[in-house]
Amino acid sequence: MIDATLSTRASGMTLPIMPQSAALCYRFVQGQPKILLITTRKSGRWIIPKGWLIKGLSPSGTAQQEAWEEAGVRGTCNEVPLGQYFYQKRRAKKGDVVCAVDVFPLLVQSSASRFPECGQRQKCWVSPEKAALRVNSPDLALLFRKLGPVTH
Repeated sequence: MIDATLSTRASGMTLPIMPQSAALCYRFVQGQPKILLITTRKSGRWIIPKGWLIKGLSPSGTAQQEAWEEAGVRGTCNEVPLGQYFYQKRRAKKGDVVCAVDVFPLLVQSSASRFPECGQRQKCWVSPEKAALRVNSPDLALLFRKLGPVTH
């Protein structure tokens, strides 16, 4: 856990900040970038694969693992994050936290039809602009728009 807190504007509460890693999975179709979105398991909102840091893996390694578990894709993940976004996560038993999500670009090289969470999520490939319109986070939407050419 990052030793930090963040005040939420609406409630004035101070919440702990917890790190997460996410994979911005992308590929090129006829020279145009496409971004992979997946749905959350509970509400069905569109997001990218992400999760808590995994012991023994680097942050980018965690992003790669989440991409496999949640979306069934494998590929080359950049070690340098494209950017970061924040969101408030509600946890009934452990209390609310603010998640600081480092987003790592992952160039998809293969996709499987069977993967750990295949029956729990939907996925779709869309343009960066459409991806930006589908997600709830303005900061994540901005990262989609700035994807551009990413080198590995």
